[in-house]
Amino acid sequence: MATNPAHNKEILIFLLSSIGLIVLPHVYHLHWGVFGYFCFLLAWRFVGIWKPERLPTFPVILLLIVSGMAILYVQHRGFLGRDGGTSLFVIALGLKLMEIKTERDLYLINYLAFIVAASQFLYEQSILMAAYILFVTCVLLAVLVYINSYVAQTSVALKKAAVIIAQAVPMAIVVFILFPRVEAPRWLLFNDDHQAKMGLSDSMEPGSITDLGMSDELVFRVKFAGAIPPAKQRYWRGPVLTQTNGKKWTQASDLSYQKYLDKLTYMGTPYQYTLLMEPQEKNWVFALDMPADYPKPLERNANYQLLTSDNLDKRSEFKLVSYPTYNTGYLTKTEFKDARHLPGEPSENIKQLVAQLHGFDSPPDVFINQLLNHFREEDFHYTLTPPLMEENPIETFLFETRYGFCSHYASAFVYLMRVANIPARVVTGYQGGEWNAVGNFLEIKQADAHAWAEVWLDKQGWVRFDPTAAIAPERIEKNIDIARLVPGGLISYAAPSAGAQATFDFLKKARQLWSNVDYNWQRWVINYNNTNQASFLSSFGIADFKTMVYWMMGIVGIITAILSLFLLYRRPKPTDPVLIVYNRFLKKIAKAGLTKKPGEGARDFAERIKSKLLSQAATIEQITDAFIDQRYGRNPTGRGLIELNRLIILLKL
Repeated sequence: MATNPAHNKEILIFLLSSIGLIVLPHVYHLHWGVFGYFCFLLAWRFVGIWKPERLPTFPVILLLIVSGMAILYVQHRGFLGRDGGTSLFVIALGLKLMEIKTERDLYLINYLAFIVAASQFLYEQSILMAAYILFVTCVLLAVLVYINSYVAQTSVALKKAAVIIAQAVPMAIVVFILFPRVEAPRWLLFNDDHQAKMGLSDSMEPGSITDLGMSDELVFRVKFAGAIPPAKQRYWRGPVLTQTNGKKWTQASDLSYQKYLDKLTYMGTPYQYTLLMEPQEKNWVFALDMPADYPKPLERNANYQLLTSDNLDKRSEFKLVSYPTYNTGYLTKTEFKDARHLPGEPSENIKQLVAQLHGFDSPPDVFINQLLNHFREEDFHYTLTPPLMEENPIETFLFETRYGFCSHYASAFVYLMRVANIPARVVTGYQGGEWNAVGNFLEIKQADAHAWAEVWLDKQGWVRFDPTAAIAPERIEKNIDIARLVPGGLISYAAPSAGAQATFDFLKKARQLWSNVDYNWQRWVINYNNTNQASFLSSFGIADFKTMVYWMMGIVGIITAILSLFLLYRRPKPTDPVLIVYNRFLKKIAKAGLTKKPGEGARDFAERIKSKLLSQAATIEQITDAFIDQRYGRNPTGRGLIELNRLIILLKL
């Protein structure tokens, strides 16, 4: 009697191992209580393979269901949203493992596991994750092959599953390229408020920072269509900080004066580039200063910062044009007031320093040069680990510590400008970027975060001044290399040894090669939206929906025809040992002038030849039964194959 596959140890071990691989990456995404609960259920079910009596009874299963729902509700305060929905499926998958009784249960668990595997893409869409999901999908498909064909070897089931996936890949690629892209409505995107995302802050408080976090996390990539700006011009504009209480700098609360701004005047040669933003928390787009041409849904606020109304949880690509030289024109009354505001009366030390640098009795450009020379010639240092300055941070930095990074220098510079009655403000964003020579694009990371100053000058408008360049020009020309940090937060640009340099160059080249692969994956696969699809297909003359559908149906039809011909007309030699042995039987019978017809089943063939070989009818019946049991039975064995071979040898014609 056939064995129930739900009780087959090999199938259960294969299935449970596959499910463990599928849920494993969620250890980085789900709350530890949810993941731990699933691991507990999976381990319990593994024990049940060898000790079925240890499996939970119906009352215990009910208790497990209630406890699972309680964990889910406590951790997510409901069942909606990305994390809540994923956790619900993971817990349901674990609970379903506790009641495997029939073959139908195996199918349900397998299909539920496919959903959990797909949920990984809600968290990460990298090419490595895609390869991993393709692998676990192959494993899940192999489980179905195992259940249906009762293959005795896991490797054979995996091979068959891989062949099925390989046959489906060409059709999947065609459908991906040609099928109309449908954007989900914004109200269907459940955002998790507690999700940690990257991004600059909308405020700055350098005096309270004692260690600037150096993150290698990617913020955006930029590919230029033509000329590339030099490093000293690569300022990627972000929030503009105007208001301050002496410690903290924030954005202006009222930007309604935007309609009164003077018209921007652009000069010089523009830079055309494509910017691929990573998902972030804020609706900021960091354009090269100063953006002149930008597409919808981007818009520019009164501080010339680009904002987007697009979905922040996905990568976004924009084609922009920026000019390195520009004139913002006259200053509005609101800007003039905000850009000269001081939180209180400056100290005598501050006034004396401004007077010493001719801030009260000289034109603004003279004072600016004097102040930059002061930073350059006095004992100021650029460091990523400045001392704590909680009280009077600007005065403490200028007269006592003199150690700081870009935020300290920018805020002190702007403050001194305002003391001299010169409109000034702090601009934050990113500066520089690492050039990827393999893919010919820039990579801007969190380590490139920067702050500089803008001063309003008559007939010039807002002009950028970077005091960091005066004290640490290497920061602007070479950027921060995390690998070159030395104790104390200072940056070393000393030449390494020949061996160390060779190793560093090799690793850098390998990293850039991988980054180029990932960049193209993000652009052409993850970010393949309806806009990119229309642009790509138009190059092939596919400009409307009707033509797109015709192309898709035609190519899919051709692929289907090729695969059908390949599957129906190929005549491979049998590799199954059971078929090899059975073919010996067919060759023996053929010597008596009896051949098996195409499509004729083994049982029908046996019934036809028994009437003509009456003396061997019993042996033929035994051979046929043994072949069917070994070929299609649930528990084929090596001993059964030996018995089949023995019966064929005994057959005498």
